[in-house]
Amino acid sequence: MLLFAFTSRTSGGSLPLNVKTQREAMGVDATVANFAASFGLTIGQNGCAGLYPAMVATIIAPTTGVNVLSWQWMLTIIAVVTVASFGVAGVGGGATFTTLIVLGTLHLPVGILGVLIAIDPIVDMIRTALNVNDAMLAGVLTSKNLGTLDKAQLTDATQVVTAEL
Repeated sequence: MLLFAFTSRTSGGSLPLNVKTQREAMGVDATVANFAASFGLTIGQNGCAGLYPAMVATIIAPTTGVNVLSWQWMLTIIAVVTVASFGVAGVGGGATFTTLIVLGTLHLPVGILGVLIAIDPIVDMIRTALNVNDAMLAGVLTSKNLGTLDKAQLTDATQVVTAEL
């Protein structure tokens, strides 16, 4: 599942396989698997909508004289990234648009992002795998807390999920 997410660079395209993997290999019940995967695709994109825009803004901010260690900056970046992350497209390159929103909102130079776009596909692979991994982890933890997790299925090392074309 994570290899597919890594190579495809799309959380949206990984959704059916994400749900199938949670259900068939991880023992997550269908309701929780569908919810966790869908929620992770829209709002729960930690890599693309959370970490990456915050990291880029924090790297660029000192070039404009911003003290990134101040509590005001930390609260502002958390608030801006949280709001900007709602509804980010689960497609390759979606984090670039979120980063543009964050930089623009914080009045930071967006031109510097042009340098990062050259290596963005490689970074995007890692971000997408992180997003999908977190959605699956959320499904497993939620199912465990609800008492609906099939622990025998989760720990069965012989489980194999294949993508049917």
